[in-house]
Parts: sequence; C-alpha cells; structure tokens
Amino acid sequence: MKSAGVGVGLIAGVAVLIWLGTGFFIVQEGQQAVITQFGKYKSTVGAGFNWRLPYPIQRHELVFVTQIRSVDVGRDTIIKATGLRDSAMLTEDENIVEIKFAVQYRLSDARAWLFESRNPAEAVVQAAETAVREVVGKMRMDSALADERDQIAPRVRTLMQTILDRYKVGVEIVGINLQQGGVRPPEQVQASFDDVLKAGQERERAKNEAQAYANDVIPRATGTAARLKEEAEAYKARIVAQAQGDAQRFSSVLAEYQKAPQVTRDRMYLDTMQQVYSNVTKVIVDSRQGSNLLYLPLDKIMQSVAQQPAVLAQDGSASAGAGIAAGAVPALPGAASNDSRSRDLSRSRDRESR
Repeated sequence: MKSAGVGVGLIAGVAVLIWLGTGFFIVQEGQQAVITQFGKYKSTVGAGFNWRLPYPIQRHELVFVTQIRSVDVGRDTIIKATGLRDSAMLTEDENIVEIKFAVQYRLSDARAWLFESRNPAEAVVQAAETAVREVVGKMRMDSALADERDQIAPRVRTLMQTILDRYKVGVEIVGINLQQGGVRPPEQVQASFDDVLKAGQERERAKNEAQAYANDVIPRATGTAARLKEEAEAYKARIVAQAQGDAQRFSSVLAEYQKAPQVTRDRMYLDTMQQVYSNVTKVIVDSRQGSNLLYLPLDKIMQSVAQQPAVLAQDGSASAGAGIAAGAVPALPGAASNDSRSRDLSRSRDRESR
C-alpha cells in the first residue's frame, strides 16, 4: 500500500508539472497577448517567451497589433427607401454626391479591441460613415467635386479618430484613400456635371495662361520704366549742371566786365574768333596795302606739302615748308610763273570790287 501511494503521488506530481507546462506560450513579433483570469482581463504581454497559469485559471489570446487592416466604405447596394446607393450623401446645398473610399487602420490597444466593443470592425465602418457624412454635409457640391475634394480625406480621418477614441475601440487610423471616381454626382446627372468640370478646367487654364503672360510682361514693363526713369534723371542732372555752369561762367564774366569792360570785350572777341577759325580751312587776308585780298587755301597747301616733300635747291633757297614757317606764301600747285600770280591777284581785286 505504501508503494502504491508513492506511485500515485509521483503520477500526480508529473500530471501537475505537465499541467503547469501548458502555461508556457510564445508571442511573435508584431503581436500582443491578452491574458484573462476566469474570463476577466488580467494583463497584456508583448513579443517573447511568456508563462501564465494554465487553463482553466488563465487563458491568453493573440492579437496582431502592427498589421494594417482595411475596410471599404461606400457600397453600391441600393436602399429601397430612397432608391439611391448606400454611398450617396447629402451636401450643404441639398445636392447628392456619391463617395467611395477605403479606411486603413491598425490596433493601438489590444485590450480595448477585445473588450470595449462587441464588434470593433463594424464600429470602424460606422465611424467612417458617420465622419464622411458629417464632412460632406458641411460642404457645397461644387467644392466636394472639385475645389475641396482633396480636403475630404484628412478631415474624415481626423473626425474618425476622434469618434473611435471617444468609444475606446483601440484603433489608430492610418489613412483614408479615395477610390477612383471616389467623389462623383449621381449617374442621372453625370453628363451635366462632366460639362461643368470641363468648363472649370478651361477657366483654370485661361487663368494660368493669363498669369503667365502677366509674369512675362510686367517685369519687362517695370524694367523699361526704371530705365526711362534713370535716363530722365541723368538728363535732368546733366541739363541742370550745364545751366548752373553757364550761369556761374556768366557771373564770373560779368564781374570781370564790370572791372574792365574794354579788356573783357576784346578778350571775348579774340576767344570767339579763335574758336571760329580753329575749324576753318580757307582764310582771306586783307593786306591793307592797296586793298588787295590774299586767298590762302590752307587745306590745299597742307595736302600739297604732305604729298611733295620739300627739296633743297643748289642755290640755297629754302623749301616750301620752311617758307611757310618764315611767313612767306608758298607757290600754289600749278603756279609756274609770275603771270599766274598776277592773274590770281587780279581775280582777288575783282572779287573785292564785286
């Protein structure tokens, strides 16, 4: 009997060890294990090798918390009461649009996902429908179809997260993706709205072209205006400076004239004559002897001297250039005799008499 009792004890000990061994479990990466004790939440453990009290005292349930889950909102089922699709929604200006989109989410709290809601996946769908109807209900139809269409998704995401956090569903909204043709008018008026959208696109294209033309013309006009302004300022400064200089010069001449009128008058006359004759190539000189006029074509003389260098004669006579330097009048080209000089003097007298 004693040996039988020892055997039973050993068997019971082995059974207890096996029963306790059933409490070991492994949680994979990206998972969380929710442990319950007699059906009541006990704790949450992360990835790794864990142990709990064996069944039926404690149990565990593995939940994928990093997995991205998706649900479609806006079905094509017809509602008998209204005759419209389930995706139809009312806008602020009492028009109807149809919206289809996909909600991507992941679990942020495994305990809340399991115990705070009877059907958390359905709660996500209902929160999405509630949020999108509220967002679209505050928008006009034109805005929902065109201008503010890109703002629908972020607004729905924000409102959905607020609703789910209020109900403690344990869900984090990752993104809202509008499907192709996600926002559209009902099929009965689709053609009319397509025309409206085309007209809006044409308007935007015309506005962009006009803006591009303005961006090209305005800078050039601004540059031209600035250049003309700078030229006007420079011209103004030059004219004012010139006028001021003339006035100061006149004032200085006036002061000198008041001191010595005759000397100042003669000096002004000589300066004027020098300025006038500096550009003259023909000079007529009054010899004051018998009223004879001597015509000096200086340009011809200088040209002849440049073409025919002076040559010294054997009798020691000076060259034509030396004669000019001494004050003598050289013979003109082609004047070979005294008779030609006489004829030139006669013509000079005739011109004087005339």
